[in-house]
This record gives sequence, C-alpha cells and structure tokens, in this order.
Amino acid sequence: MNYLKLSIGILVALSASRFIPHPPNFTSLIAISFYVPAFFGVRYIPVVLISFIITDMLIGFHQNLLFTWGSVFLIGYLSSLFLFKGNFFSRILGSLSGAFLFFLLTNFGVWLTGSYGYRIEDLITCYFLALPFFGNTIAATLLFSILIESVYTFFNLGQKLNILKK
Repeated sequence: MNYLKLSIGILVALSASRFIPHPPNFTSLIAISFYVPAFFGVRYIPVVLISFIITDMLIGFHQNLLFTWGSVFLIGYLSSLFLFKGNFFSRILGSLSGAFLFFLLTNFGVWLTGSYGYRIEDLITCYFLALPFFGNTIAATLLFSILIESVYTFFNLGQKLNILKK
C-alpha cells in the first residue's frame, strides 16, 4: 500500500511541475528522477518513468522520447550510488550531475535526428543552442533539490526512510 501511495504522490508532484505554466525545461523532473530512487530504492525507477510517460502522453510525444526516458532511467539508476546516507552537498551535486547527463543525452538525440545536420560542427551547434534550456534545467534542478532536501530535513525523513526501505 505504501508503494501505491508513494507512486501516486510521485505522479502528482511530477504532473504539477509539468502542467503548471513554467519556463521551458523548468520542472521537477531531474530532481525527482534523482531523489526518488536515492531515497526509496531503485524499485521506484519504473514509477518515475511511468509518471513521466503519462505526462508525456498528455503533453504530446516527440521524436526524442527514447533519449528523455532513457535519461530519466539512467539518472535514477546512478542516484542509487549516492544513497540517502550521503550528505546534503553530495546529493545536490548528484542531482546537478543528473541535469548535465540529461542535457548531454537529450541533445545528442536531437542531433541524431538530423535537425541540425550530421557533422561535428552541427553537434556543437545543437549543444550551443540548447544552453538557455540547460540554464533553466540547472536552476529548476537546484530549486527542487533544495526543496526536497528541506522537506527531508524538516520532517526527519532519514530515519523514516530506513524503515520504508527494509
């Protein structure tokens, strides 16, 4: 039952940040993709991914879905290396690393579709033109990570999460 309640909570949190008007790429996606598996275990990666897929179904599919969904999966899996036993700064650094990974993979996917051509110069152009979106991703990831960290600290979730993970 806790798995179901937490799954619904993840869907609601991710949906809220994607459906409420926001600047491009300013959502909780990366922070949620990092923190949920870090705190609750890798068994929640499918929940985050399914929540992302559901919101994509409502927003609309695009040709880079495998790269965005794959990024979410990789961020979740890599977050298990940080675990919630790490300190505040290592988790923040981990979530920001997730944003960087998302930027690299998704824009590589854009380049592979041929939107900019297939030369190395075109790949550089693709990444360069994506920098404003990356700024929003970094800002959102930092903001939502600090928000998650604040809730984690305020409610003393560290001890409660030990119980949930067992």
